Amino acid sequence: MQFDLPFLHLIFIGFLSLFPAVNPIGSAFIVDPLLSGLDFQERKRAAKKIALYCFAICTVSALIGGWILKLFGISIPIVQLAGGIMICRMGWQLLTSDDEIKSKKETAQPTSRDNILFYPVAFPMTTGAGTISVILTLSAHENESDLLVHIMNLGALLIAILLLCLMVYICYTNTARLIHRLGPRGEQIVNRLSAFLVFCIGMQIAFTGIRTLIKM
Repeated sequence: MQFDLPFLHLIFIGFLSLFPAVNPIGSAFIVDPLLSGLDFQERKRAAKKIALYCFAICTVSALIGGWILKLFGISIPIVQLAGGIMICRMGWQLLTSDDEIKSKKETAQPTSRDNILFYPVAFPMTTGAGTISVILTLSAHENESDLLVHIMNLGALLIAILLLCLMVYICYTNTARLIHRLGPRGEQIVNRLSAFLVFCIGMQIAFTGIRTLIKM
């Protein structure tokens, strides 16, 4: 691969490639029920941790993700299948939860919320198998012997990841304010639709993994 594109153009390409996989705006609505009951400052801290977790996941995937998967003999379709099953489980729990469960979530301590910020919020709901596969594709180079090309492309990818995680932080911090403007009924509708989307996304990711495994 020849480095024939401006550095900023590489960042732009990386950002556009990762944006649909992460979808920070849509993901913010999807994970909002899991963060219900937090005040603005607590939500800011939670969003900051989620963004940092996402950055760590993406950075590790870009640097040594392919090597780790090869070390354990794990393929991307298997990651997609497992991640899809986990997301489906979470979506189903949100769909079938009643007001009593919601009340328990609202009275939960912030420390208990920390237990879900990495799994399942940061992974796999925000940065899952789809994001990892895109990162592995972007970080792969045909000409591994050209160290300068490798460093420049990797640097552009890391900057794109940083910008995307910043968007995750902004969206996750302010989504509750937007939903609050919709009123109690509107908030309930958004939460239920989000839960349904969580389940559908999990099904789609799992189906993609199964379809790929069948073709192999």
